[in-house]
Amino acid sequence: MRERFFDIAIVGTGPAGLAAASEAVRAGRSVAVIDESPGVGGQVWRGSGGGEAARWRTKAEDATFLLGAAVYDAAPGRLLVNTPDGAVCVRAGAIVLATGARELLLPFPGWTLPGVMGAGGVQSMVKSGMRVEGKRVVIAGSGPLLWAVAATLRSRGADVLGIAEQAPGKAVRALAASLWRSPAKAVQAATLAWQTRGVPKWTGSWPVRAEGLGRLERVTLSDGERTMTLECDLLGVGFGLVPNTTLASLLGCRVQPAVVGGAVAVDAAMGTTVAGVYAAGEAVGIGGVDCAILEGRIAGLAAAGSGERAMALSPARVRARAFAARLESAFTLRPEVLALADERTILCRCEDVPFGEVVGLGSWREAKVHTRCGMGPCQGRVCGSALAAIKGWTPNDARPPIVPVPVSVLMDQPAATAADHPPKPDGAAV
Repeated sequence: MRERFFDIAIVGTGPAGLAAASEAVRAGRSVAVIDESPGVGGQVWRGSGGGEAARWRTKAEDATFLLGAAVYDAAPGRLLVNTPDGAVCVRAGAIVLATGARELLLPFPGWTLPGVMGAGGVQSMVKSGMRVEGKRVVIAGSGPLLWAVAATLRSRGADVLGIAEQAPGKAVRALAASLWRSPAKAVQAATLAWQTRGVPKWTGSWPVRAEGLGRLERVTLSDGERTMTLECDLLGVGFGLVPNTTLASLLGCRVQPAVVGGAVAVDAAMGTTVAGVYAAGEAVGIGGVDCAILEGRIAGLAAAGSGERAMALSPARVRARAFAARLESAFTLRPEVLALADERTILCRCEDVPFGEVVGLGSWREAKVHTRCGMGPCQGRVCGSALAAIKGWTPNDARPPIVPVPVSVLMDQPAATAADHPPKPDGAAV
C-alpha cells in the first residue's frame, strides 16, 4: 500500500472542512483533504459551481485534495483511504474530522414508495441534474431545510404544493421574532420567505401516510385533529439532521448524547478527547453553515499550532452555537411523529425489517442480532438514526471497514497494532 505524509489530514470538503484547510494552508502546513464526493462543497454547497465551494477551495489551493476517496479505517495519525487509484495510507500529525451530517428519516406507512425521498436528497439530486419541471411536490418534516428545499425545487420549475412543518406555529413564530439578534440569519430567512412566496406553509402538520400503486400518488397530512390528502408526484420529507460520528468513534473519540444519536465531544479549540484529533461543523452538533465555517477555521488553526488565533474566534462560535440551540428548541420533534410507524411499516429498508419485529427488544444490538436490522449496505445509517429518535437506542458498533471496499483493498493494508483500535467499553456491540 502506498503511503503519503502530511502535517494535517482533513476528512470532508463541506464548509467546515474547506475552512479548516484554508487556515492550515495559510499557516504553512502540508494538508490533505479527503472526501467521498468527486467534487468539493459537501451536501450544503453541492452544485454551487463557481460559488462558495470554489471560493473556499481557492483559499486552500495548496492543499492536496483526494476526491472520490473514502476513509474506510483509521487510527490516530493514520487514515486508510480507498481512492480511484487504489488504497492509500495517509499519515498525518493531526486529523480534522469535518464529516457533516445526514438526514433523519422517520418511518411511516408508505415511506418506502418510489417518489418518497429525503428532503435534502431531493435537493441534492436536483442540484445534480434531476429534472422536476411541472412535478407536483410536497415538502414535509421539520427545520429550516424544508424552506431551502422548496426554494430550490421551485426555482427549477417544480409545482411546490406546500410545506408541512411538524413544529407548532407558536414555536416557529417565536424563533422568527428572535431573529433580530442574528441579522444575517434574519436576511437568510427573509430571502427564503420571498423565494417561497405563495407556497402554502402549514405548521403543526406532518405526513401520516403515503399511497400509490407502485409509486407515490398521494400523501396524507395531519395536524392531530384533521387530515388532508394531496395528489403529488414527489414527497420530500426530513425530520432534521444527525451528526456523522462513525469515524470519530472508530478513532476512539468520545461521542456525547445529542437530540438524536450523538455528537463528537470537543473543547474550545475543537479538540476531541483523542490527542491530535479535532472535529468541526455538524459532526459536533447541528449548527448551520456559518457555525461550521467558524469551527472549521478554529480546528484548522489549532491543528496547525496557532492556538492563540484559534481562541480569538471562540466568542463568535459561542454566539453561533447559541443560535443553533434556539433552532433545536423551536424544532423539537413532537411525540406524534415518533409514533407514525405501525407494526407492518418497514423500518430497515436494506433488510426489509418491519417495525413490529423490534417492538419488545431492548437495544440496538438486540435489534441487529434478532432481526438483521442495520446489517445491510447502509449499515444502520437510516434505521439506526430512526431508532435513536424513537427508542433512544444509540448504535455503538463502529468497526472497520466503515464503508464498503473491495476485498483486494482489505488485503493490502498496513499491519494493525493494538493501539490502532482501542478496546470497546464493556457491553459494546460485537
